[in-house]
Amino acid sequence: MSQAASAVADRPSADAGRQAAGSDFAPLLRTVKGQGLLERRVGWYTRTIVINTLALVAVGVGMFALGGSWWVLLLAPVLSILCARTAFIGHDAGHSQITNNRSAAHAIGLVHANLLLGMSSSWWNDKHNRHHANPNHLEKDPDVAPDVLVWTSKQAKVRVGFRRWLTRNQAWLFFPLTLLQGIAMKVYGFQDLRRQSPRERLVEGPLLVAHLIGYVTLLLAAMPLGHAIAFAALHQALFGLHLGLAFAPNHKGMEMPDSNGERWGHLRRQVVTSRNIRGGVVTDWFLGGLNYQIEHHLFPSMPRPHLRLAQPVVRAHCAAVGMPYTEAGFVDSYRQVLRHMYEVGEPLRVE
Repeated sequence: MSQAASAVADRPSADAGRQAAGSDFAPLLRTVKGQGLLERRVGWYTRTIVINTLALVAVGVGMFALGGSWWVLLLAPVLSILCARTAFIGHDAGHSQITNNRSAAHAIGLVHANLLLGMSSSWWNDKHNRHHANPNHLEKDPDVAPDVLVWTSKQAKVRVGFRRWLTRNQAWLFFPLTLLQGIAMKVYGFQDLRRQSPRERLVEGPLLVAHLIGYVTLLLAAMPLGHAIAFAALHQALFGLHLGLAFAPNHKGMEMPDSNGERWGHLRRQVVTSRNIRGGVVTDWFLGGLNYQIEHHLFPSMPRPHLRLAQPVVRAHCAAVGMPYTEAGFVDSYRQVLRHMYEVGEPLRVE
């Protein structure tokens, strides 16, 4: 992640502060600030990073210990979960949730995204910050741009050939396709090097290559070739599935503004396009705090452990101003997402 991208990462909350006077968001912002919920939790993140690093090292040691046996494949799901933890740390660094020191946040993002995961932090932050600025906006949010999957009937109607078949069946194909998400994000990172400035490319490129070389070297040094191929396939597939489970329910099936609609303020733009996932500490851990999607979008620089504390305040404020606040259970959230995808593809199945 470049320092410029890091600066953009905090921009939604800064813009919200500038527009706060006289808005529905202003009293909520004052309350949240007054409770200290925007203050950084450096100690919490330090412990999280240290524990995650030690766990990654332990899995690496286990790979060498079990590498000669097919039992080593039992470590692939464990590594996929730890890689998701690593991705969540990189995500939080990109939003300046860990520290407001730009250089430190930049370094944390590079280590956790580029070096440990082979995912370009610059690519991710550029894409993710545009999403945060205009969530679910048909023309401005890259996360709802038509690609392998589409999110509106208008997008579906112009599909042809194989992509048309994909759209007809996208609800059934969604979870199988997420198995490829981990690999896809690595590919996107390398492709994005062409967009980056020479200075960014000089840092990001070598780290992406270092990850690839290190990953292959670790696998081949720890186990025979057949084991290594099976381990990599299982690890990357489960890693992609985990990311899909964390990202999918946040916005899909929620309101989708476009350029022809009325101008929305910060509160409405972030709240009505987002969905929270109900659950306890296990859900918080598994989804990396992204289950508090409404709070995260309203206050993108808020540290992860404070999102849970902010939820009652945000929910009460939305009720007071008549703003819908959407929550769903873990399973029901995916049911809603799949139903939306099925309905989008419906016109193509009745032709």
